[in-house]
Amino acid sequence: MGAIADQTSSSNNTTHPPPPLDSSMEVLPMDVHKVALPPPQTSLQKLKVRFKETFFPDDPFRHFKGRSSATKWLLAVQYIFPILQWAPNYNLSLFKSDVVSGLTIASLAIPQGISYAKLASLPPIIGLYSSFVPPLVYALLGSSRDLAVGPVSIASLIMGSMLRQEVSPTKEPGLFLQLAFTSTFFAGLVQASLGILRLGFIIDFLSKATLIGFMAGAAIIVSLQQLKALLGITHFTTQMGLVPVLSSVFHKTDEWSWQTILMGVSFLLFLLLTRHVGMRRPKLFWISAGAPLASVILSTLLVFAFKAENHGISVIGKLQGGLNRPSMNMLHFHGTHLALVMKTGLITGIISLTEGIAVGRTFASLKDYQVDGNKEMMAIGFMNIIGSCTSCYVTTGAFSRSAVNNNAGCKTAVSNIVMAVTVMVTLLFLMPLFLYTPNVVLGAIIITAVIGLIDIPAAYNIWKMDKMDFLICICAFLGVIFISVQEGLAIAVGISVFKILMQVTRPKIVILGNIAGTDIYRNLHHYKDANRMPGFLILAVEAPINFANVTYLNERISRYIEDEKMGEKQLDFNYVILDLSAVSAVDTSGISFLMDLKKTLAKRGLELIYVNPVGDVTEKLQRANEIHSFLRVDSLYLTIGEAVLSLSSMMKEQP
Repeated sequence: MGAIADQTSSSNNTTHPPPPLDSSMEVLPMDVHKVALPPPQTSLQKLKVRFKETFFPDDPFRHFKGRSSATKWLLAVQYIFPILQWAPNYNLSLFKSDVVSGLTIASLAIPQGISYAKLASLPPIIGLYSSFVPPLVYALLGSSRDLAVGPVSIASLIMGSMLRQEVSPTKEPGLFLQLAFTSTFFAGLVQASLGILRLGFIIDFLSKATLIGFMAGAAIIVSLQQLKALLGITHFTTQMGLVPVLSSVFHKTDEWSWQTILMGVSFLLFLLLTRHVGMRRPKLFWISAGAPLASVILSTLLVFAFKAENHGISVIGKLQGGLNRPSMNMLHFHGTHLALVMKTGLITGIISLTEGIAVGRTFASLKDYQVDGNKEMMAIGFMNIIGSCTSCYVTTGAFSRSAVNNNAGCKTAVSNIVMAVTVMVTLLFLMPLFLYTPNVVLGAIIITAVIGLIDIPAAYNIWKMDKMDFLICICAFLGVIFISVQEGLAIAVGISVFKILMQVTRPKIVILGNIAGTDIYRNLHHYKDANRMPGFLILAVEAPINFANVTYLNERISRYIEDEKMGEKQLDFNYVILDLSAVSAVDTSGISFLMDLKKTLAKRGLELIYVNPVGDVTEKLQRANEIHSFLRVDSLYLTIGEAVLSLSSMMKEQP
């Protein structure tokens, strides 16, 4: 059965197959199926298909086919501004739901914005600025109905820790603010570029195991950083590692303030209790959503009433009111810190983009609608580019805020607009009210927000399913808490890439056996009822064959043959069947390996048989055979069962 031709099913088929692989070969009986060549394609057509599947797997232009020019222009504008798709059908009922959800997330966004800005070592007002302009931009460009955008803890932590490595936010606040805005610009540029160039698959290198470990470690580091506010410590370390933070805490016991500790613990317990109630009873989401703002109001009143700022409790102080100020002139594209802001923008951009898209897709799946990943990248990217020019730092879709938005019954992105308008009112009229807001309550709000990032059940599931993934998770976690945020992430990504390389360079090869009474062949070490076929060694390669693994495959197959022939069982076989059904691709090194392996085995008195190669592999075998004529009539079969049956019959006919 050596002809690669159109597949025929039986001798009753009246169609005539095309010429065999080698017209001089004798064609086997027609009751054996033939391996068909894939439909002919030029190299340009193949390149076009590969390019499309790599960069346009969602086929975004499919809706343009067969449409008039005017319709195409309308669809193009709607693609850029998704708000134009649903705005014509917007009604009062949807608006009522969006107003409720928008006001609800605003009550959470205002205290979180102030808190996260302090986490990034930025003025608190920047957190409110970042909760005003970006949501408006996202409402125009974003495709998620549930995503509530604004500052997030992880990106704030990374930006603050990276920029503090070279610039002190207390000694050089102006320069630090410039670098924060510039880092945000580069973050947006990276995010938008990934969407425009359709390179979103890059963020897939941040695996679930990496993100779970990274976020858990970051949550602990963020929480430990809040001990400064919770204990009332004035002189605190700027380092992010576990050891320096705890060392700073216990070496500064003389600065601990019992008044601050009492207030901090009280409000922390209150916030944790409301969070627990919201998790246990989703219908009471408004309790946990409104708790941060309630804590800010109550603590501010207490400080004002008892003059607590005179008793060791630090307060935010005066915040300048007014809307966002232009900051384009503060972008820093030159000097010694350019490499720092580019690196900070790249890391914060990738992390925040991953979080935003993951959150958007999570809630889209709950409501059964689609979120376009590339649109989201562009929306978040342009949101940060515009934000960097309007006194905002890096923002994305926050899980806690989006969960509250979803539970509050949001229907469209108008909820972001309502939130932004509420923040605008706060910026214009309510800023004096934050004068006596204690920093300790902001620390408690941050701890309550980030504690949800520690997902122990998910880590346990990873441990049960894949120990290598769990190692990646643990490395990310330990790297973050003991070294630094960016180094911990880099270590985890490095191990993930190493795992992929190991899978590519050390593909799995298994010995197959026949399950009695069937035409099914399975792994002998997996299926106990699978039996070896006399006279055959059947191997299956379960990965693409390329230059990176041909040496290993050659050595591993040779070792299998030696073990089978000279090991304890000393089996006698004449044929080595290589099942290629799981080999999705092969390069020139792989083809050379398949040819050389056949020649090597022939010298040892063994015949190599190829079974069920897929289209790309079949086509390259055909081309190689046209040059080297290494395929015999009985070298290629569609299934293992037909190969064994046909070759067994030939062995019986031999004297």
